[in-house]
Amino acid sequence: TRAIVDDVAARGDAALLEATRKFDRLDITAAGLRITPAEIDAAVAACDPKTVEALSFARDRIETFHRRQLPKDERFTDAAGVELGWRWSAVDAVGLYVPGGTAAYPSSVLMNAVPARVAGVPRVVMVVPAPDGKLNPLVLAAAHLGGVSEIYRVGGAQAVAALAYGTASIAPVAKIVGPGNAYVAAAKRLVFG
Repeated sequence: TRAIVDDVAARGDAALLEATRKFDRLDITAAGLRITPAEIDAAVAACDPKTVEALSFARDRIETFHRRQLPKDERFTDAAGVELGWRWSAVDAVGLYVPGGTAAYPSSVLMNAVPARVAGVPRVVMVVPAPDGKLNPLVLAAAHLGGVSEIYRVGGAQAVAALAYGTASIAPVAKIVGPGNAYVAAAKRLVFG
């Protein structure tokens, strides 16, 4: 895992694409990493409308819950006449790791994307492996409903490294969330800090 993370940190897209070819059996160019709005629209259209409605209902409930958790800014003047306070602000960008392949976790997309949006994160980036080029339409629909800004068809340690260090195609993020296998967890530990 360390070798993959170090390689992506050093060589960017070239290492990211090599690892994606090797581990996800996906021969892709840098131009094909980002999932297009047309692909997202097609994925949403391919889903059962009742399932999309259920995802939308879940999104609304998650948003309602997390809005109640938002911390409040505070300003006050102390006894000496000094104005004091604190202000909460969101990070600039967050990365969501979403497992792909045989597992599909649209609920995980919502549970990570919606709180970030509620917190005011302006850029929510999702990475999801596309073994043999296949992506689950429900995962893309959940990303659309959850307000994800960018989606890239990469996974594994190489995706975590790309989110942490950035490449020519994927700008770095301040925080990485979401479940993954042992390699993803190890990569997250390596890039932490």
